[in-house]
Amino acid sequence: MKSTHLSLIAGAATLAAITGFASLTAPQGPATTEAKAAASLPVERSSLVCPAPSTSDLAETRYTSFTPPGKDAGKGAEGEKGTAELKPALPVLDEDDPDPKKAEEAAKKVKEKADKPVLAVKEPGKPVTAEEDGSAAPALVGTATGTLAPGWAAQQTTTVTAGGARGLLGVSCTAPDTDFWFPGVSTARSRQDYVHLTNPDDSAAVADIELFGPKGPVTSEVGDGITVPGRSSVALLLSTLTDEAVNDLTAHITTRSGRIGAVVLTADDGSGTDWLTAAADPAGTLVMPGIPADATSVQLVAYAPGESDADVKVQLMGKNTTFAPAGNDTLHIKSGMTATVDLKDITRGEPGSLRLTPVEKSRATPIVAALRVVRGTGEKQEYAYIPATGPVGARSTVTDNRAKGSTLSLAAPGADAEVKVTTSAGSEGGEAAVETYKVKAGTTMAVTPKPPAGLKGTYALTVETVSGGPVHASRSLVLPEDGVQMFTVQTLPDDGGTVLVPSAQQDLSVLDD
Repeated sequence: MKSTHLSLIAGAATLAAITGFASLTAPQGPATTEAKAAASLPVERSSLVCPAPSTSDLAETRYTSFTPPGKDAGKGAEGEKGTAELKPALPVLDEDDPDPKKAEEAAKKVKEKADKPVLAVKEPGKPVTAEEDGSAAPALVGTATGTLAPGWAAQQTTTVTAGGARGLLGVSCTAPDTDFWFPGVSTARSRQDYVHLTNPDDSAAVADIELFGPKGPVTSEVGDGITVPGRSSVALLLSTLTDEAVNDLTAHITTRSGRIGAVVLTADDGSGTDWLTAAADPAGTLVMPGIPADATSVQLVAYAPGESDADVKVQLMGKNTTFAPAGNDTLHIKSGMTATVDLKDITRGEPGSLRLTPVEKSRATPIVAALRVVRGTGEKQEYAYIPATGPVGARSTVTDNRAKGSTLSLAAPGADAEVKVTTSAGSEGGEAAVETYKVKAGTTMAVTPKPPAGLKGTYALTVETVSGGPVHASRSLVLPEDGVQMFTVQTLPDDGGTVLVPSAQQDLSVLDD
Protein backbone atom coordinates (compact mmCIF):
# COMPACT_ATOMS: atom_id res chain seq x y z
CA MET A 1 0.00 0.00 0.00
CA LYS A 2 2.90 2.38 0.68
CA SER A 3 3.99 2.32 -2.94
CA THR A 4 0.48 3.25 -4.03
CA HIS A 5 0.36 6.25 -1.69
CA LEU A 6 3.82 7.36 -2.80
CA SER A 7 2.69 7.21 -6.42
CA LEU A 8 -0.29 9.42 -5.61
CA ILE A 9 1.94 11.95 -3.86
CA ALA A 10 4.46 11.89 -6.70
CA GLY A 11 1.67 12.50 -9.21
CA ALA A 12 0.38 15.44 -7.23
CA ALA A 13 3.90 16.83 -6.90
CA THR A 14 4.32 16.66 -10.66
CA LEU A 15 0.99 18.47 -11.11
CA ALA A 16 2.18 21.18 -8.73
CA ALA A 17 5.36 21.74 -10.70
CA ILE A 18 3.50 21.82 -14.00
CA THR A 19 0.73 24.20 -12.98
CA GLY A 20 2.52 26.32 -10.43
CA PHE A 21 -0.74 26.44 -8.46
CA ALA A 22 -1.06 23.08 -6.74
CA SER A 23 0.10 22.59 -3.17
CA LEU A 24 0.32 19.57 -0.92
CA THR A 25 0.01 19.20 2.83
CA ALA A 26 1.48 16.12 4.41
CA PRO A 27 -0.50 14.42 7.18
CA GLN A 28 0.71 15.47 10.61
CA GLY A 29 1.55 12.87 13.25
CA PRO A 30 4.36 10.85 14.78
CA ALA A 31 5.26 9.18 11.49
CA THR A 32 5.99 12.49 9.76
CA THR A 33 8.19 14.21 12.32
CA GLU A 34 11.46 12.96 10.81
CA ALA A 35 10.89 14.38 7.34
CA LYS A 36 8.68 17.44 7.13
CA ALA A 37 10.79 19.47 4.74
CA ALA A 38 9.23 20.38 1.40
CA ALA A 39 11.22 20.67 -1.79
CA SER A 40 11.11 23.79 -3.95
CA LEU A 41 10.74 22.79 -7.60
CA PRO A 42 10.59 24.98 -10.71
CA VAL A 43 7.21 25.19 -12.39
CA GLU A 44 7.06 23.54 -15.79
CA ARG A 45 4.23 25.59 -17.29
CA SER A 46 3.38 29.32 -17.14
CA SER A 47 0.74 31.46 -18.84
CA LEU A 48 0.79 35.18 -19.68
CA VAL A 49 -1.64 37.57 -21.34
CA CYS A 50 -1.07 41.10 -22.68
CA PRO A 51 -3.85 43.61 -23.56
CA ALA A 52 -4.23 45.34 -26.91
CA PRO A 53 -1.70 48.22 -26.60
CA SER A 54 -3.53 51.25 -28.00
CA THR A 55 -6.33 52.53 -30.21
CA SER A 56 -4.16 55.37 -31.54
CA ASP A 57 -2.88 55.23 -35.11
CA LEU A 58 0.23 57.08 -33.84
CA ALA A 59 1.11 54.35 -31.34
CA GLU A 60 4.48 52.64 -31.53
CA THR A 61 4.62 49.42 -29.51
CA ARG A 62 7.53 47.21 -28.51
CA TYR A 63 6.86 43.75 -27.09
CA THR A 64 9.62 42.07 -25.09
CA SER A 65 9.89 38.62 -23.52
CA PHE A 66 12.50 36.91 -21.34
CA THR A 67 13.14 33.89 -19.12
CA PRO A 68 15.91 34.17 -16.51
CA PRO A 69 18.46 31.36 -16.56
CA GLY A 70 18.08 28.62 -13.95
CA LYS A 71 20.20 25.78 -12.62
CA ASP A 72 19.19 23.44 -15.45
CA ALA A 73 18.79 25.98 -18.23
CA GLY A 74 18.07 24.35 -21.55
CA LYS A 75 16.52 21.10 -20.28
CA GLY A 76 12.98 20.39 -19.19
CA ALA A 77 11.66 17.63 -16.96
CA GLU A 78 11.91 15.17 -19.83
CA GLY A 79 15.21 16.54 -21.15
CA GLU A 80 13.49 19.04 -23.45
CA LYS A 81 14.05 22.79 -23.40
CA GLY A 82 10.39 23.69 -23.86
CA THR A 83 8.83 26.73 -25.53
CA ALA A 84 7.78 30.26 -24.51
CA GLU A 85 5.54 31.86 -27.12
CA LEU A 86 3.09 34.77 -27.20
CA LYS A 87 0.55 34.73 -30.02
CA PRO A 88 -2.15 37.19 -31.13
CA ALA A 89 -5.50 36.89 -29.38
CA LEU A 90 -8.45 36.14 -31.62
CA PRO A 91 -10.69 39.06 -32.63
CA VAL A 92 -14.18 39.46 -31.19
CA LEU A 93 -16.74 40.19 -33.90
CA ASP A 94 -19.02 43.17 -33.31
CA GLU A 95 -22.59 42.05 -34.00
CA ASP A 96 -23.58 45.68 -34.59
CA ASP A 97 -20.79 46.42 -37.06
CA PRO A 98 -22.26 48.36 -40.03
CA ASP A 99 -20.11 46.29 -42.38
CA PRO A 100 -20.12 42.76 -40.90
CA LYS A 101 -18.67 41.21 -44.05
CA LYS A 102 -15.62 43.45 -43.87
CA ALA A 103 -15.28 42.65 -40.15
CA GLU A 104 -15.41 38.91 -40.87
CA GLU A 105 -12.72 39.22 -43.54
CA ALA A 106 -10.49 41.11 -41.13
CA ALA A 107 -11.13 38.50 -38.43
CA LYS A 108 -10.23 35.73 -40.86
CA LYS A 109 -6.87 37.34 -41.58
CA VAL A 110 -6.16 37.69 -37.86
CA LYS A 111 -7.08 34.05 -37.24
CA GLU A 112 -4.61 33.00 -39.92
CA LYS A 113 -1.90 34.83 -37.99
CA ALA A 114 -3.03 33.61 -34.58
CA ASP A 115 -0.85 30.50 -34.69
CA LYS A 116 2.26 32.49 -35.59
CA PRO A 117 4.13 33.66 -32.49
CA VAL A 118 4.76 37.38 -32.12
CA LEU A 119 7.44 36.59 -29.54
CA ALA A 120 9.25 33.31 -28.93
CA VAL A 121 12.01 32.98 -26.33
CA LYS A 122 14.68 30.63 -27.68
CA GLU A 123 16.91 30.31 -24.64
CA PRO A 124 16.98 31.44 -21.01
CA GLY A 125 18.98 34.59 -20.36
CA LYS A 126 18.39 36.34 -23.70
CA PRO A 127 15.44 38.71 -24.34
CA VAL A 128 13.49 38.74 -27.58
CA THR A 129 11.61 41.71 -29.02
CA ALA A 130 8.99 42.54 -31.64
CA GLU A 131 7.50 45.83 -32.80
CA GLU A 132 4.09 46.87 -34.08
CA ASP A 133 2.87 50.34 -35.05
CA GLY A 134 -0.62 51.78 -35.09
CA SER A 135 -3.90 50.73 -33.54
CA ALA A 136 -3.80 47.23 -35.00
CA ALA A 137 -1.23 45.91 -32.50
CA PRO A 138 -2.91 42.84 -31.00
CA ALA A 139 -3.50 41.55 -27.51
CA LEU A 140 -1.32 38.50 -26.85
CA VAL A 141 -1.84 35.16 -25.12
CA GLY A 142 0.81 32.54 -24.52
CA THR A 143 2.34 29.67 -22.61
CA ALA A 144 5.85 28.71 -21.58
CA THR A 145 6.93 25.15 -20.83
CA GLY A 146 9.99 23.30 -19.57
CA THR A 147 12.83 25.43 -18.25
CA LEU A 148 11.54 28.42 -20.22
CA ALA A 149 8.56 28.52 -17.81
CA PRO A 150 10.07 29.50 -14.40
CA GLY A 151 10.21 33.29 -14.16
CA TRP A 152 8.96 33.86 -17.72
CA ALA A 153 8.21 37.58 -18.12
CA ALA A 154 6.97 39.86 -20.88
CA GLN A 155 6.12 43.53 -21.34
CA GLN A 156 4.64 45.85 -23.91
CA THR A 157 5.77 49.47 -24.06
CA THR A 158 3.87 51.94 -26.22
CA THR A 159 4.71 55.54 -27.07
CA VAL A 160 2.11 57.99 -28.39
CA THR A 161 3.71 61.37 -29.06
CA ALA A 162 0.64 63.44 -29.94
CA GLY A 163 -3.10 63.68 -29.42
CA GLY A 164 -5.31 63.14 -26.39
CA ALA A 165 -3.68 59.78 -25.67
CA ARG A 166 -0.16 61.24 -25.64
CA GLY A 167 2.17 59.42 -23.28
CA LEU A 168 4.30 56.40 -22.47
CA LEU A 169 2.26 53.31 -21.70
CA GLY A 170 3.99 50.35 -20.11
CA VAL A 171 2.51 47.15 -18.73
CA SER A 172 3.97 43.83 -17.66
CA CYS A 173 2.00 40.98 -19.16
CA THR A 174 0.12 39.21 -16.39
CA ALA A 175 -0.73 35.67 -15.36
CA PRO A 176 -4.44 34.87 -15.67
CA ASP A 177 -6.45 34.87 -12.45
CA THR A 178 -10.03 35.10 -11.14
CA ASP A 179 -9.99 38.12 -8.78
CA PHE A 180 -8.61 41.66 -9.33
CA TRP A 181 -8.70 45.00 -7.47
CA PHE A 182 -8.13 48.37 -9.17
CA PRO A 183 -8.14 51.37 -6.79
CA GLY A 184 -7.78 54.58 -8.80
CA VAL A 185 -10.12 54.13 -11.78
CA SER A 186 -12.64 56.80 -12.74
CA THR A 187 -15.85 57.47 -14.64
CA ALA A 188 -15.32 61.26 -14.65
CA ARG A 189 -15.96 63.11 -17.90
CA SER A 190 -12.27 64.05 -18.16
CA ARG A 191 -11.24 60.38 -18.03
CA GLN A 192 -11.41 57.55 -20.53
CA ASP A 193 -10.75 54.35 -18.57
CA TYR A 194 -11.02 51.05 -20.44
CA VAL A 195 -10.82 47.73 -18.63
CA HIS A 196 -9.19 45.07 -20.81
CA LEU A 197 -10.16 41.44 -20.16
CA THR A 198 -8.07 38.78 -21.92
CA ASN A 199 -8.89 35.07 -21.90
CA PRO A 200 -5.96 32.66 -22.55
CA ASP A 201 -8.06 29.48 -22.65
CA ASP A 202 -10.13 27.87 -25.39
CA SER A 203 -13.45 28.09 -23.52
CA ALA A 204 -15.24 31.34 -22.77
CA ALA A 205 -14.89 33.11 -19.42
CA VAL A 206 -17.61 35.13 -17.68
CA ALA A 207 -16.65 38.14 -15.55
CA ASP A 208 -18.37 40.64 -13.24
CA ILE A 209 -17.27 44.25 -12.57
CA GLU A 210 -18.21 46.11 -9.38
CA LEU A 211 -17.46 49.79 -8.74
CA PHE A 212 -17.08 51.46 -5.35
CA GLY A 213 -16.85 55.21 -4.81
CA PRO A 214 -16.46 57.55 -1.82
CA LYS A 215 -20.10 56.87 -0.84
CA GLY A 216 -20.07 53.12 -1.42
CA PRO A 217 -21.22 50.91 -4.32
CA VAL A 218 -21.89 52.65 -7.61
CA THR A 219 -25.04 51.53 -9.37
CA SER A 220 -24.36 49.49 -12.51
CA GLU A 221 -26.73 47.26 -14.45
CA VAL A 222 -24.35 46.20 -17.21
CA GLY A 223 -21.26 45.14 -15.27
CA ASP A 224 -22.47 41.59 -14.62
CA GLY A 225 -22.04 38.52 -16.80
CA ILE A 226 -19.49 39.89 -19.27
CA THR A 227 -18.50 37.12 -21.67
CA VAL A 228 -14.89 36.93 -22.85
CA PRO A 229 -14.63 34.42 -25.72
CA GLY A 230 -11.85 31.87 -25.73
CA ARG A 231 -8.37 33.14 -26.65
CA SER A 232 -9.82 36.64 -27.09
CA SER A 233 -9.68 40.07 -25.48
CA VAL A 234 -12.44 42.61 -24.88
CA ALA A 235 -12.23 46.24 -23.75
CA LEU A 236 -15.03 48.06 -21.93
CA LEU A 237 -15.26 51.79 -21.21
CA LEU A 238 -15.97 52.03 -17.48
CA SER A 239 -18.12 55.15 -17.83
CA THR A 240 -20.60 53.13 -19.90
CA LEU A 241 -21.25 50.81 -16.95
CA THR A 242 -22.92 53.54 -14.86
CA ASP A 243 -24.66 56.90 -15.15
CA GLU A 244 -22.62 58.27 -12.24
CA ALA A 245 -19.53 60.39 -13.02
CA VAL A 246 -17.13 59.74 -10.14
CA ASN A 247 -13.53 60.95 -9.96
CA ASP A 248 -12.03 58.20 -7.81
CA LEU A 249 -13.32 54.65 -7.77
CA THR A 250 -12.19 51.15 -6.93
CA ALA A 251 -13.05 48.44 -9.44
CA HIS A 252 -13.39 44.80 -8.38
CA ILE A 253 -13.33 42.25 -11.17
CA THR A 254 -14.12 38.57 -10.57
CA THR A 255 -14.92 35.62 -12.80
CA ARG A 256 -17.91 33.31 -12.52
CA SER A 257 -16.24 30.83 -14.82
CA GLY A 258 -12.82 30.59 -16.43
CA ARG A 259 -9.81 32.81 -15.80
CA ILE A 260 -8.67 36.06 -17.37
CA GLY A 261 -5.99 38.72 -17.34
CA ALA A 262 -7.32 42.16 -16.36
CA VAL A 263 -5.72 45.60 -16.63
CA VAL A 264 -7.10 49.13 -17.02
CA LEU A 265 -6.00 51.63 -19.68
CA THR A 266 -6.49 55.14 -18.29
CA ALA A 267 -6.42 58.45 -20.18
CA ASP A 268 -6.82 61.89 -18.60
CA ASP A 269 -7.44 64.95 -20.77
CA GLY A 270 -4.29 67.07 -20.73
CA SER A 271 -2.37 64.80 -18.34
CA GLY A 272 -1.40 61.77 -20.38
CA THR A 273 -2.20 58.09 -20.27
CA ASP A 274 -0.91 54.84 -18.77
CA TRP A 275 -1.90 51.36 -17.62
CA LEU A 276 -3.17 50.58 -14.12
CA THR A 277 -2.40 46.99 -13.13
CA ALA A 278 -4.15 45.09 -10.34
CA ALA A 279 -3.16 45.93 -6.77
CA ALA A 280 -1.94 43.30 -4.34
CA ASP A 281 -4.65 41.30 -2.59
CA PRO A 282 -6.29 42.96 0.44
CA ALA A 283 -3.91 43.07 3.43
CA GLY A 284 -3.37 45.03 6.62
CA THR A 285 0.05 46.30 5.54
CA LEU A 286 0.81 47.49 2.01
CA VAL A 287 3.84 48.89 0.19
CA MET A 288 3.90 51.01 -2.99
CA PRO A 289 7.55 51.26 -4.06
CA GLY A 290 9.32 53.70 -6.35
CA ILE A 291 7.86 57.21 -6.18
CA PRO A 292 10.17 59.35 -8.36
CA ALA A 293 12.26 62.00 -6.64
CA ASP A 294 10.83 64.72 -8.92
CA ALA A 295 7.16 63.80 -8.47
CA THR A 296 5.07 66.99 -8.48
CA SER A 297 1.88 65.32 -7.21
CA VAL A 298 1.08 62.01 -5.51
CA GLN A 299 -2.46 60.81 -4.82
CA LEU A 300 -3.26 57.79 -2.66
CA VAL A 301 -6.44 55.83 -3.39
CA ALA A 302 -7.46 53.10 -0.92
CA TYR A 303 -10.48 50.86 -0.32
CA ALA A 304 -11.60 48.63 2.55
CA PRO A 305 -13.51 45.62 1.13
CA GLY A 306 -14.50 44.00 4.44
CA GLU A 307 -17.17 44.77 7.01
CA SER A 308 -14.86 46.88 9.21
CA ASP A 309 -13.47 50.37 8.76
CA ALA A 310 -9.69 50.67 8.47
CA ASP A 311 -7.39 53.13 10.21
CA VAL A 312 -3.88 53.13 8.77
CA LYS A 313 -0.63 54.99 9.31
CA VAL A 314 0.72 56.66 6.17
CA GLN A 315 4.52 56.66 6.01
CA LEU A 316 7.11 57.49 3.38
CA MET A 317 10.22 55.34 3.28
CA GLY A 318 12.74 57.85 2.04
CA LYS A 319 16.39 57.71 1.15
CA ASN A 320 17.60 57.68 4.76
CA THR A 321 14.62 57.12 7.06
CA THR A 322 10.87 56.61 7.40
CA PHE A 323 8.61 59.57 8.24
CA ALA A 324 4.95 60.55 8.19
CA PRO A 325 3.85 63.30 5.78
CA ALA A 326 2.75 66.42 7.62
CA GLY A 327 -1.02 66.54 8.03
CA ASN A 328 -1.51 63.10 6.49
CA ASP A 329 0.01 60.75 9.02
CA THR A 330 -3.15 58.62 9.27
CA LEU A 331 -6.06 57.74 7.00
CA HIS A 332 -9.53 56.50 7.91
CA ILE A 333 -11.12 54.26 5.28
CA LYS A 334 -14.80 53.44 5.72
CA SER A 335 -15.94 49.91 4.97
CA GLY A 336 -17.06 49.50 1.37
CA MET A 337 -15.94 53.00 0.39
CA THR A 338 -13.02 54.48 -1.55
CA ALA A 339 -10.84 57.05 0.23
CA THR A 340 -8.34 59.41 -1.37
CA VAL A 341 -5.67 61.73 -0.02
CA ASP A 342 -3.53 64.28 -1.84
CA LEU A 343 0.07 63.81 -0.71
CA LYS A 344 1.30 66.57 -3.06
CA ASP A 345 5.07 66.59 -3.69
CA ILE A 346 5.73 64.22 -0.80
CA THR A 347 9.19 63.06 -1.92
CA ARG A 348 10.66 66.60 -2.11
CA GLY A 349 13.59 65.73 -4.33
CA GLU A 350 14.38 62.27 -2.94
CA PRO A 351 13.07 58.89 -4.09
CA GLY A 352 10.62 57.15 -1.79
CA SER A 353 8.05 54.40 -1.25
CA LEU A 354 4.73 54.59 0.58
CA ARG A 355 3.91 52.17 3.40
CA LEU A 356 0.47 51.71 4.96
CA THR A 357 0.25 49.93 8.32
CA PRO A 358 -2.61 49.55 10.83
CA VAL A 359 -2.80 52.20 13.55
CA GLU A 360 -3.53 49.38 15.98
CA LYS A 361 -1.63 46.15 15.28
CA SER A 362 -4.50 44.15 16.76
CA ARG A 363 -6.87 45.61 14.15
CA ALA A 364 -5.16 44.95 10.82
CA THR A 365 -8.16 45.50 8.55
CA PRO A 366 -7.40 44.31 4.97
CA ILE A 367 -7.33 47.08 2.36
CA VAL A 368 -6.24 47.62 -1.26
CA ALA A 369 -4.41 50.71 -2.50
CA ALA A 370 -2.59 52.41 -5.37
CA LEU A 371 -0.78 55.67 -6.10
CA ARG A 372 -1.28 58.07 -8.99
CA VAL A 373 2.04 59.85 -9.53
CA VAL A 374 2.49 63.00 -11.64
CA ARG A 375 5.73 64.41 -13.00
CA GLY A 376 5.94 67.86 -14.57
CA THR A 377 3.29 70.59 -14.61
CA GLY A 378 0.80 72.11 -17.03
CA GLU A 379 1.13 70.88 -20.60
CA LYS A 380 4.38 69.13 -19.69
CA GLN A 381 2.89 66.82 -17.08
CA GLU A 382 2.66 63.04 -17.32
CA TYR A 383 1.38 60.44 -14.88
CA ALA A 384 1.77 56.78 -13.97
CA TYR A 385 0.42 54.38 -11.35
CA ILE A 386 2.11 52.43 -8.58
CA PRO A 387 -0.27 49.80 -7.16
CA ALA A 388 0.50 48.09 -3.86
CA THR A 389 2.66 45.07 -4.60
CA GLY A 390 4.05 42.01 -2.89
CA PRO A 391 7.77 41.57 -2.15
CA VAL A 392 10.31 40.38 -4.72
CA GLY A 393 10.56 37.11 -2.81
CA ALA A 394 12.88 34.58 -4.40
CA ARG A 395 13.05 36.37 -7.76
CA SER A 396 11.34 38.85 -10.05
CA THR A 397 12.08 40.17 -13.53
CA VAL A 398 11.10 43.21 -15.60
CA THR A 399 11.90 43.44 -19.31
CA ASP A 400 12.41 46.24 -21.85
CA ASN A 401 15.16 48.27 -20.24
CA ARG A 402 17.01 50.68 -22.52
CA ALA A 403 20.56 52.03 -22.51
CA LYS A 404 19.16 55.06 -20.67
CA GLY A 405 16.01 55.80 -18.71
CA SER A 406 15.62 52.87 -16.29
CA THR A 407 15.58 53.36 -12.50
CA LEU A 408 15.19 50.44 -10.10
CA SER A 409 13.65 51.27 -6.71
CA LEU A 410 14.25 48.91 -3.76
CA ALA A 411 12.31 49.37 -0.49
CA ALA A 412 12.87 47.41 2.74
CA PRO A 413 9.84 48.00 5.00
CA GLY A 414 10.97 45.66 7.81
CA ALA A 415 14.59 44.62 8.30
CA ASP A 416 17.84 45.35 6.49
CA ALA A 417 18.07 43.33 3.28
CA GLU A 418 20.48 42.39 0.52
CA VAL A 419 19.49 41.72 -3.08
CA LYS A 420 21.23 40.56 -6.22
CA VAL A 421 20.42 42.43 -9.43
CA THR A 422 21.26 40.84 -12.78
CA THR A 423 21.24 42.79 -16.03
CA SER A 424 20.77 40.26 -18.80
CA ALA A 425 22.48 40.10 -22.14
CA GLY A 426 20.93 42.44 -24.69
CA SER A 427 18.33 41.27 -27.16
CA GLU A 428 20.84 41.90 -29.96
CA GLY A 429 24.11 41.56 -28.08
CA GLY A 430 25.94 42.22 -24.83
CA GLU A 431 27.12 40.39 -21.73
CA ALA A 432 25.11 39.88 -18.53
CA ALA A 433 26.35 41.53 -15.33
CA VAL A 434 25.58 41.12 -11.62
CA GLU A 435 25.53 43.67 -8.78
CA THR A 436 24.49 43.33 -5.12
CA TYR A 437 22.83 46.04 -3.05
CA LYS A 438 22.19 46.39 0.68
CA VAL A 439 18.97 48.21 1.57
CA LYS A 440 18.63 49.71 5.05
CA ALA A 441 15.42 48.95 6.94
CA GLY A 442 12.74 51.59 6.47
CA THR A 443 14.38 53.18 3.43
CA THR A 444 14.18 53.27 -0.35
CA MET A 445 17.22 52.89 -2.60
CA ALA A 446 16.99 54.18 -6.18
CA VAL A 447 19.48 52.44 -8.48
CA THR A 448 20.41 53.31 -12.04
CA PRO A 449 21.22 49.89 -13.50
CA LYS A 450 24.48 49.57 -15.33
CA PRO A 451 23.62 48.31 -18.83
CA PRO A 452 25.32 45.10 -20.00
CA ALA A 453 28.72 45.57 -21.58
CA GLY A 454 28.36 45.86 -25.34
CA LEU A 455 24.58 46.30 -25.08
CA LYS A 456 22.62 46.12 -28.30
CA GLY A 457 18.82 46.23 -28.10
CA THR A 458 17.04 45.95 -24.75
CA TYR A 459 17.82 44.00 -21.60
CA ALA A 460 15.98 42.48 -18.63
CA LEU A 461 16.47 43.22 -14.94
CA THR A 462 16.20 40.31 -12.50
CA VAL A 463 16.10 40.95 -8.75
CA GLU A 464 16.70 38.15 -6.21
CA THR A 465 16.56 38.34 -2.43
CA VAL A 466 19.88 37.24 -0.90
CA SER A 467 19.29 37.81 2.81
CA GLY A 468 17.43 39.86 5.37
CA GLY A 469 13.85 41.12 5.30
CA PRO A 470 11.43 41.44 2.39
CA VAL A 471 12.18 43.88 -0.41
CA HIS A 472 9.51 45.56 -2.56
CA ALA A 473 10.65 46.84 -5.94
CA SER A 474 9.59 48.71 -9.06
CA ARG A 475 11.20 49.86 -12.29
CA SER A 476 10.59 53.32 -13.73
CA LEU A 477 11.24 53.81 -17.45
CA VAL A 478 11.61 57.40 -18.72
CA LEU A 479 11.56 58.34 -22.41
CA PRO A 480 11.59 62.16 -22.77
CA GLU A 481 9.66 63.63 -25.69
CA ASP A 482 9.44 67.36 -26.57
CA GLY A 483 10.21 68.44 -23.02
CA VAL A 484 7.77 65.96 -21.45
CA GLN A 485 9.26 63.38 -19.06
CA MET A 486 7.09 60.56 -20.33
CA PHE A 487 7.38 57.69 -17.88
CA THR A 488 5.83 54.43 -16.74
CA VAL A 489 6.32 52.28 -13.63
CA GLN A 490 6.17 48.50 -13.29
CA THR A 491 6.22 46.68 -9.94
CA LEU A 492 8.23 43.49 -9.35
CA PRO A 493 6.37 40.94 -7.20
CA ASP A 494 7.69 37.38 -6.85
CA ASP A 495 7.55 35.62 -10.23
CA GLY A 496 6.07 32.41 -8.83
CA GLY A 497 8.72 30.40 -10.63
CA THR A 498 8.85 27.67 -7.99
CA VAL A 499 6.33 25.59 -6.07
CA LEU A 500 6.70 23.71 -2.79
CA VAL A 501 6.07 19.95 -2.85
CA PRO A 502 6.58 17.32 -0.11
CA SER A 503 9.88 15.50 0.11
CA ALA A 504 9.87 12.21 -1.76
CA GLN A 505 11.50 10.61 1.28
CA GLN A 506 8.62 11.49 3.56
CA ASP A 507 7.17 8.55 5.49
CA LEU A 508 3.55 8.21 4.42
CA SER A 509 2.80 4.98 6.30
CA VAL A 510 0.12 6.83 8.27
CA LEU A 511 -2.03 6.62 5.16
CA ASP A 512 -2.19 2.83 5.40
CA ASP A 513 -5.37 1.33 6.76
